[in-house]
Amino acid sequence: MKQTNNSKQFLIDIDDANTRIDSFLADCYADISRSYVQKQIKLNKVLVNDKEVKPSYILKVDDIVTVDFEDKAIQEPQPENIPLTIEYEDEDMLVVNKPAGMLTHPTSVEKNSTLVNALLYYTKGHLSDCNGILRPGIVHRLDRNTSGLLMIAKNNSAYEYLKKQIQEHTVEKKYYAIVCGDTKADCGTIDAKIGRNKTKPEKMAVTEDGKPSITHYNVLERFGTHTFIDINLETGRTHQIRVHMSHIGHPLANDTLYGGAKLPVKTKEQVLQAYSLKFISPHDNQEHIIKIDFDDDIIRTLNYLRSKK
Repeated sequence: MKQTNNSKQFLIDIDDANTRIDSFLADCYADISRSYVQKQIKLNKVLVNDKEVKPSYILKVDDIVTVDFEDKAIQEPQPENIPLTIEYEDEDMLVVNKPAGMLTHPTSVEKNSTLVNALLYYTKGHLSDCNGILRPGIVHRLDRNTSGLLMIAKNNSAYEYLKKQIQEHTVEKKYYAIVCGDTKADCGTIDAKIGRNKTKPEKMAVTEDGKPSITHYNVLERFGTHTFIDINLETGRTHQIRVHMSHIGHPLANDTLYGGAKLPVKTKEQVLQAYSLKFISPHDNQEHIIKIDFDDDIIRTLNYLRSKK
């Protein structure tokens, strides 16, 4: 199928994976039926990674869905007056502090109360559209239950400028995490490819045919049963920290999806915070380093573990 000016693309991430493509597209459009979608798929008006598929195709992480049928009203995210914590702003970009528990962008199921809804209200819709209709302004993302810093592009040139830095690994992203167990070394590097879990599509895993993924960590504090670490990512794969730390036998505290034991401390889920970003702004071509203090989940968990020493 030749892509036309009316074509739309969707990049599938972990939130929409493991969904039938006909169901996904029917949920994305406001005035469309599943039977209409199925007909268009059979007419080869929908491609996945530039290939024809059946209506029953199950979406996978990083699939690119290209749609080229009669334009119906897509359910575009709507602005919502949700408070934002802005850590940096210029004419071309923002750095926001996303709270744990908030989706970065709408999915085919959850359409409201996401960071994108809040950003549309705050910027009056002045966001890059390079990443598709459902992800305006989004350059990179954080899992729902991971808090911390995200770069947001206000226009397409800013998006391309920031995305290139991410692709070239010049953006420095640092995280705080509390993991289960007592790590043997005070520092280490995990170099293991990450791909979709072969049997559980909602999860990622270390796989031979996955994408190159590198995680560096340093120990900040030890508790015997748990370790507080600082993490520096060279790459930014879906669930990278969670997968890598679980792979070496130290899953994140409270991360039940990847084997982390629950602590008697109230947190949104995995105890993980993106606390530092280093990047070059497209506005002034200057390097900026943005850092934030511990979030509530980190503080509560550290206080509990220190009380048990």
